Amino acid sequence: MVKTLLLFFATALAEIIGCFLPYLWLRKSATVWLLLPAAASLTIFVWLLTLHPAASGRVYAAYGGVYVATALVWLRVVDGVKLSIVDWLGAGIALIGMLIIVSGWRT
Repeated sequence: MVKTLLLFFATALAEIIGCFLPYLWLRKSATVWLLLPAAASLTIFVWLLTLHPAASGRVYAAYGGVYVATALVWLRVVDGVKLSIVDWLGAGIALIGMLIIVSGWRT
């Protein structure tokens, strides 16, 4: 289960970085050269998707919970936005949902 969780977090991070860098270029007047690491990050994201247990709705639903939590942590750490208790509660609920889905794979 820990391996799956780490894979989900790595996948989410690769996806977020791959989308954040073009955002910086488009909206924040950053250098166009950011598109190169963005493309590399999205390539890694796609490769990481191939490492997940199966390409199914259940796997992607579980990944979605981790993505929500990772995106909120990114918002706090990288963008410096103060998260509310409701943000943290929502992230916790999303992660609990992911754990329920993942634990159901064994039955």
